[in-house]
Amino acid sequence: MRNSVFSQKIYPFLLSAYKWYLQTPERSLEEAYQTALKIKEIEDKHFNGNKITSDSSVYSSSVMDYLEIELKKLLKNARMRLTEFKASRWFSNESKKKAAFKAGIEYPSPASVLEKLEFIDIVISKYTIDDQETNISNSAPPSIIVADNAAIVQSRKPKSSFQNSEPKSKRKADTTGVLPRSILTTINRLQAELDPNSEQDVVKNFRQTQKRTIISIRFILLLIIIPLLTHQLTKALVVGPLVDKFRNSPTVQVFLNSEMEEEALEKIQRFEERIKFKNLMSDAPPISSQEIENQMREKAQEVAEEFSAESSNAIKNVFADIFSVGAFIWLLIISKSSIAVLKDFFDHVVYGLSDSAKAFIIILFTDVFVGFHSPHGWEVLLEGISRHWGLPANRDFIFLFIATFPVILDTIFKYWIFRYLNRISPSAVATYHNMNE
Repeated sequence: MRNSVFSQKIYPFLLSAYKWYLQTPERSLEEAYQTALKIKEIEDKHFNGNKITSDSSVYSSSVMDYLEIELKKLLKNARMRLTEFKASRWFSNESKKKAAFKAGIEYPSPASVLEKLEFIDIVISKYTIDDQETNISNSAPPSIIVADNAAIVQSRKPKSSFQNSEPKSKRKADTTGVLPRSILTTINRLQAELDPNSEQDVVKNFRQTQKRTIISIRFILLLIIIPLLTHQLTKALVVGPLVDKFRNSPTVQVFLNSEMEEEALEKIQRFEERIKFKNLMSDAPPISSQEIENQMREKAQEVAEEFSAESSNAIKNVFADIFSVGAFIWLLIISKSSIAVLKDFFDHVVYGLSDSAKAFIIILFTDVFVGFHSPHGWEVLLEGISRHWGLPANRDFIFLFIATFPVILDTIFKYWIFRYLNRISPSAVATYHNMNE
């Protein structure tokens, strides 16, 4: 009977899965090739065979945004399929080729493979340089819009080879000059205002800033929503049924730690004292010991079910949090360009604040996390985390953490103020010291 089930159900499934594995190189290459054909089709249909670029004045900004998003999706898919093709080819050997031949799988000829790879490289190579330039430009913070326009005007002027070898942009934390930055900004603003093409540059810069803001806010929402959604879905659909199945047995412990057990005993003890107190205060006939015992038994069953559900929920939280962290890390890995845009966005927002606003945020942050009252907050936070995972609240560990981590955090923060903020915005540091005093 077992052999018939294996031959009728399990073996065909394993055979099809093995064939799917053997066809991975061919399938990945074909998907990458089809994706490159789609990119080429967009180029031929909308850009006369030229590269898809936002510099084209044929379409409106909304149409170009749509085409650029489609291009990014197609490029990401093509590169992922190429990576999958290379990885599967790396593990390919003679034994797998023989197994594929026995399974009736025919690999394409080397000439066909080379032809498809060459076509894919020709299509993708047009946009590789643009992606690198985008990543480089995203790593540098924007100044005010007018200053950016002046930088665009200056970039049109011919430069020597020595100047081209230098980095194009630097972060504000790494830039120092002989003259104050405000004077240089004023000069750049005047140059931009005198430039006849400054209006177009301003519009283009505004669109780039708007696009950066939209991408950053959307990425922040994804970083919040995806882990939370993953936690709830895995807890409800994957982890929850498995934990409930294994904890339905009567031999499973109700309490995960001693603190839960002590809390349950306190509840039962208070319930017993409440019954006796009501019995003494009421005019009704006294309750017999048998009735008190029955009520205590019902209450004990209710408390046991409550703490059993709490223990199961803590176990579900552990595994659901692992899936959430995995989803968060996966989102960071596949969104390197969005991370660069987000860094640019935060740099623009933070360094665009006034000195008093910077000092206010610094004082608020330090008082909350490393201030005089911060140990109480850290204690509540650590106890909440331990209860969330069903762990006993180790008081020694909590006190050790409170005695070390805020001090380390305060040292890092003071070093940041001394090393970076004091060089970038001395007036903000002076305002911070005056407000702190």
